[in-house]
Amino acid sequence: MKVILMKDVPKVGKKSEIKDVADGYGRNFLIANNLAKPATEATIKQLELERELLVQQAEAELKVEEELVTQLDGQEIEIKAKAEESGKLYGSITAAKLIKVFKDKGFEVAKNNIKLAEPIKETGEYDIIIELSHGLEAKIKIIIISENEALV
Repeated sequence: MKVILMKDVPKVGKKSEIKDVADGYGRNFLIANNLAKPATEATIKQLELERELLVQQAEAELKVEEELVTQLDGQEIEIKAKAEESGKLYGSITAAKLIKVFKDKGFEVAKNNIKLAEPIKETGEYDIIIELSHGLEAKIKIIIISENEALV
């Protein structure tokens, strides 16, 4: 019996694969537990259409991310923060704060895409890497200045 797996099934296969299994195992376990559906001509055509749709979505997503990387790469972003005379910040600049800054500049970046070893706690220049899916990266220079310096 040929079935299309609806979910990953250990020792059988991964989601969307067409597998040949024993009739009883297919009917009594896989299909009964909604882990698979019978592989008919119609369901196989539907599976192929879904795969094509996923490929198109991945290509569209790749184009959007490539565009974002070209816009972000090489940017210099200045952030004003409260700091002591020595340059130590009263708070810290975290990935969440950077997301807000990027959003204000018109860029949509997720928190897990920002590679920040530890929160920034002093004024100065920092190189930040933003990693997107498909192996794309953008390098951005963040310049942290004291609000006191900004007034001068």
